Amino acid sequence: MAKKNLLIRPLVHDLHAYVPGEQPKIKGLIKLNTNENPYPPSPKVLAAVKAAVDGRLRLYPNPTAEKLRAKLAALHGCKPENIIIGNGSDEVLALAVRAFVEPNSKLKIKNSKLAQATVQYFTPSYSLYPVLADTHGAAKNAVPLKPDFSIPSVAELKRGGKWNFNAALTLVTTPNAPSGRGYKTAELEKLCRAQKGVVILDEAYVDFANENALKLALKFPHALVARTFSKAYSLCFQRVGYFVGNVELIAALDKMRDSYNVNGLGQIAAEATLDDLKFYRANFKKIIATREWLSRELTKLGFRVLPSQTNFILAKPPLFPAKEWLQKLREQKILVRWFSAPDVNEYLRITIGTAAEAAALVKAVRRIA
Repeated sequence: MAKKNLLIRPLVHDLHAYVPGEQPKIKGLIKLNTNENPYPPSPKVLAAVKAAVDGRLRLYPNPTAEKLRAKLAALHGCKPENIIIGNGSDEVLALAVRAFVEPNSKLKIKNSKLAQATVQYFTPSYSLYPVLADTHGAAKNAVPLKPDFSIPSVAELKRGGKWNFNAALTLVTTPNAPSGRGYKTAELEKLCRAQKGVVILDEAYVDFANENALKLALKFPHALVARTFSKAYSLCFQRVGYFVGNVELIAALDKMRDSYNVNGLGQIAAEATLDDLKFYRANFKKIIATREWLSRELTKLGFRVLPSQTNFILAKPPLFPAKEWLQKLREQKILVRWFSAPDVNEYLRITIGTAAEAAALVKAVRRIA
């Protein structure tokens, strides 16, 4: 066993880092493994970014993304003070853990205060959540979703006994990843009402869903909604995300934020995106139509495809284990995602690509099966 470097904190030695989807190094692969939008940004967005590549690159960007916050406030019917911008929604999620959760510090906190050191989430869900808790030295409370990946009711959570209604921070991915299941705003409202600590409704995929919970972030003083420009708005490369919520919570997060956390070109790209929402809404419709077509075709081929309100599907394949399908599809030059966690290891997560990419996937499945 290798000797541990004493210059590194014990907590860091024991961390298991977040594992992102594979980035292909082989040309010609169809990439359906990281939930990226298959369509490029609006031509207006590309033009705005290109026009900004000038002498401004020597300057610091606006530290609070002032113009972007103003545009988002107008879109969401709130004030700029209700919004904080981050380097992707992952950064604002990390800020929330730092701002609202006490580090456990190897049980220096008494048991009566343990809830203040707890990050809580359902499982299966976004695999970054436990990493953020571990990085902060916080306690984790992972509570299983129901077998169909729906959220237990408040009454069921109370009967189950494991859910902590006093947890410092509760994270809910809605619609859920990796299942793709959508949740009704009414059930999320009941959960928010029952919680004492901060609740984050992580809506990374909400533009592909039937409804959203933004109003809850403006209704409850302890609720925040997370959004991103990555999934629906084709800006993964620029890393822009944000929270909407109570002014006091946003101000607390702002104290934790790095001075210039969002690059200038990213701010400009996001601003231009908001000026051309018609373009993106047409893309949403195409992606949803492809999602429904692919779900039907895979079902015909023996897959069990779960209903989805995201830009991906979770599907249980026939004939071979899901991990074997992962490799067989890769041999057909198609990348999908497989997770080893017991509650989802029988499934493949498949990003919704273009109609042509979906058709290529179906052809590959027919060749394999």
